[in-house]
This record gives sequence, structure tokens and C-alpha cells, in this order.
Amino acid sequence: MKSQYSVIVVGGGIIGLSIALTVQANGTDVLLVDKNEIGSGASFGNAGHIATEQVFPIADPSVLKSIPKMLLDPLGPLRLDWRYLLPLTPWMLKLVGNMRHKPFTHIHQTLMTLNSAAFDSWQAFIQKWQLSDLVKMQGSLLVAEKKETLEKLHQHGESLQNMNVHNLVIDQTELLEREPALATNQLGGLFFPNTGHVVDLSKLHSKLAQSFVELGGNILTNCEVIAISSTSNKEASITTTQGKFTGQKVVIAGGAFSKSLVKMVSRINVPLETERGYHLMLPQEQGRLNIPVSSMDRRFIMTPMAGGLRLAGTVEYAGLKRPANMQRARHFLPLAAPMLKAPLNDAQSTPWMGFRPSTSDSLPVIDNKGPYIFAFGHQHLGLTQAAITADLVNSFIHEQPTVIDCTPFSIERFL
Repeated sequence: MKSQYSVIVVGGGIIGLSIALTVQANGTDVLLVDKNEIGSGASFGNAGHIATEQVFPIADPSVLKSIPKMLLDPLGPLRLDWRYLLPLTPWMLKLVGNMRHKPFTHIHQTLMTLNSAAFDSWQAFIQKWQLSDLVKMQGSLLVAEKKETLEKLHQHGESLQNMNVHNLVIDQTELLEREPALATNQLGGLFFPNTGHVVDLSKLHSKLAQSFVELGGNILTNCEVIAISSTSNKEASITTTQGKFTGQKVVIAGGAFSKSLVKMVSRINVPLETERGYHLMLPQEQGRLNIPVSSMDRRFIMTPMAGGLRLAGTVEYAGLKRPANMQRARHFLPLAAPMLKAPLNDAQSTPWMGFRPSTSDSLPVIDNKGPYIFAFGHQHLGLTQAAITADLVNSFIHEQPTVIDCTPFSIERFL
């Protein structure tokens, strides 16, 4: 393997893989490096939901009064490992600061712009790489089972509609026609037409990686980056466990592990934390649902996949090093069961935990500084924003105008 490339991408999740493929397809040679396998982190275990309707920051003032109840509920969507409270506090204080009206509004408007472009980018990405068998842009549902929740849901839908986040209010009859497996305690919901889901994340990663290699791209797996350095604005080098490599551009796309990589090249202390998420995969539940169904009351999502039904969600603050608490994944069963008419078959079910990379302002870092490009911090929306991030980074590399203003994603906002 050669040691010099035009572009080196550090991080083989869906963000880094999409960037590498898009840049390689535009005639620039790329080396893709990951410390594990391609698509093995959060990109493997996420909910598979292309959630362009999620246009609000992760910290919403309206949920503040509910946090104590969530933390005390063993089936709740939020858990804090109290042993991690001290290192988490600086990030959490910044997160709370961003709940103020002015930053909250700015973040919300920026997410609307980014997710609107994300939908168009995914449509083009699916067509270009022939992914229609793996990515279904057929919409998703947000449902309610309490009258007061249903009223809030209708208000939420009307508010989103006024923001051009398209949705359709559906009553119980139409809901059960769309998803006959749902129980009659589900009173209605919102249908979001401009969303989608991936039916097989592993196959998606494999197909994208195969296309990348066929175009001449190179992949190094089980290759940890030890150091990153540069001698000029036009070249940088990475030192890895498999040798040293030089590129005109080095893209840092390491997800939740990007903070340590950024420290190698910048004095900026990016407020990046991991919101640990869980899933439970039910291989005996193929065909139960048609599209993703999220519960506003229960705060989790059920996504139909080729390998079964994936129950996913929740937020756990415990850092990168604490062992997984797989009971969190198994808690999805008692959450999901009452929503469905027939009992769930949990035979051969598999739990999983992964790390979502979240900045304190809920916005990713997508920026170009000298020989370095930053593309990380997409919180719960890594899959959703993968294709648009690849388009933006490709524009950086080929010195083309970006389809949206990238100023809000600058790494220097954290100075």
C-alpha cells in the first residue's frame, strides 16, 4: 500500500464512509482508516431511521420538568451514571446554556436547513449508488396513546408544518390501516413522508465500501491513529499502528472518538460527549411493521429491518469507558409489547450499545481548516446527515461552493 494520498479519512462509520466514497467518485484518491471494522460502531447499531423531521436541539426546555421522573424510571429514556457526573458537568452546563431562547432558535433553524438538504442528498445518494433495496424513503410514524399526548402531537405537527417540515395528522383508523400490527391503544399519530429507514445497515456499509474499493479507494481496518501532524497548510500526516501516511487533506470523522483526534491538531477543546444508545434486535419479528414507528409516550422507536424488528433509543450518560448496561436494551421489550396486538417473539434477540457523538449545541462540526477537515458530532442524526455531510466535505476538497452555509458548523465556534 502506498504512503501518499490526496485525502485521508479517519473514521469508517457511515459519515466517514460516505465522505470517502463521494470524494473518490469525484476523481480524488482516498485512504479510509478505522481502528476497528468499517461500520462497526454506532453506524452498525443505530435505529436505521433517516430522521429529517427531527429539527430541534437535543436539549429542549419543555422536557426539563420531566427529567427527574425520567431518571427515576428504570424503563425511562434517560439514565445518568452518577460516577460520571463530574466529567459530564462542563458539557451539561453548556447544553443547558443552549436552551436559552436565542441559541435554541439558532440551533433549531440550522437543523431545519441541514435536514432539508439531507433529504435531497439522500435521494441523490440512493440513486447514484443503487441503494433502493437497502434504503426505503417511505416515511415514518410518530404515535400517541394518551389523549393529552395526542393533543400535543397535533400541535407539534401543526408547528412543524408551518416550518415546512411536512407531516400528515392521521387518526386511529388510518393509523391501524397503515400499521395493522399496532394495538388499539394507539390513538393516532403523525406521518412524516420525507423520512426513511435502512433495512440492513451491514449490507449498506458493505455495498458502499465495495463501490469505494472498485473506484480505486483504499481501506485500512484495525488501524489506530496514534498521531496527526502537519508541516504546512497543504499537507498532513497520520501515524498509525500500521505505518505513516501523508495526505493533502486529513478528514477527522471519528464520531464520539473525534475529541482525542482533534486534540492532536488543534487547541480547541470541542465540547463533545457520548450519548450512549441501546438497541434490541428481534430476529423472529420480520414483517411486523412496514415503516419506523416512534412512540411519543414511551420515547423509543421500532424499525422494521431485513434481520427482524429493531427496538432502539434511550440516552445514557456514562462516557466511553464504562461497560454497557444491557438491561437497558432488554427494557425495550416491556415498552414495545403493549403497543402491539400480538406478543413479541424475543427468541435469539441480541442487545447492543453504542456511542452517539453529541456536541453541547446539538450541531455537527463540518469545517475546513488548512490541511484538516472536521466532520463529526452529528448526535442522533449521523445516518440522517451522512449524505449531506459527504457533499459538503466533497465541496471543501474540490474547492466548490457548498449547497448550504457551513458557518454554523465551524469548529471555531467553540473558541
